[in-house]
Amino acid sequence: MTVVNKTLLSNVPLAVGVAPRLWRLRPGLLLAGVFLMLLIIAALIPHVLAPGDPLEASARLAFHSPGGGHWLGTDENGRDVYTRLVHGVRPSLLMGVAATTIALVFGVALGLLAGLGPRAVDATIMRLVDVLLAFPDLLLALVIITFWGQGLLNSVVAVGVAGVPRFARMVRAQTLVVRSAPYIEAATTLGIHRGLVIIRHVLPNAIKPILILATIGIGGNITAGAALSFLGFGAPPPSPEWGEMLSSGRNYLANGWWLVAWPGLAVTLTVVSITALGRELLRRSEGKRG
Repeated sequence: MTVVNKTLLSNVPLAVGVAPRLWRLRPGLLLAGVFLMLLIIAALIPHVLAPGDPLEASARLAFHSPGGGHWLGTDENGRDVYTRLVHGVRPSLLMGVAATTIALVFGVALGLLAGLGPRAVDATIMRLVDVLLAFPDLLLALVIITFWGQGLLNSVVAVGVAGVPRFARMVRAQTLVVRSAPYIEAATTLGIHRGLVIIRHVLPNAIKPILILATIGIGGNITAGAALSFLGFGAPPPSPEWGEMLSSGRNYLANGWWLVAWPGLAVTLTVVSITALGRELLRRSEGKRG
């Protein structure tokens, strides 16, 4: 009994020390994690959170203020804003994740080619990257949409292509650091094929920090997608997409402030939550390297 009591007592300081550390995990970060989990559920199975039809209209319910049977009110066509907001998570997250994936894939390819290729190839790619970086991402995406046409898919591709130069430059910089590392020189000295060295050693170590930065970039791409929809280049009405909801709601601010307040708040909270999570991952990664 004495041994058991001593064991329990010896674990008390550990438990007492762990509990405050759990509470010091920054409540904001915990809230961001919970919010992102709700977003994932809304994107995968939106009818669980909002069983109604986001396109169902009713003229007699137009501009119903928040409360009662409509938590966040209704729009100019009597459609429930909460239902449209929940069903708008999927296209908004699709924009962020898909556009970031496109930028990451092509950016990694160009960055590796520039960092490992001959000087002429490196100079050519980086001069092209410098030219593209002179344009803001949104402006470059608008130029691309001008040639390819409007629509959600074209917006995703345009925002993704606009982000390629940024990732290409970062991957090239990481590749130049990794290629001169001792373990790369050792692998080359041992006669390992250059392709295997790139796949097994250069690629993983060059893109590992980039993946964390890409997480932060998802939030920026969601904002860019909402901006394109707001300008009329993204998802067409009456799609339940946050940017389109902002675009249509701005015409009725005198009748219903909630038509732009809730979509704007949804975009803001999503970007802030993703950025908080990405920065936390980056901080932990830098802490491990240090």
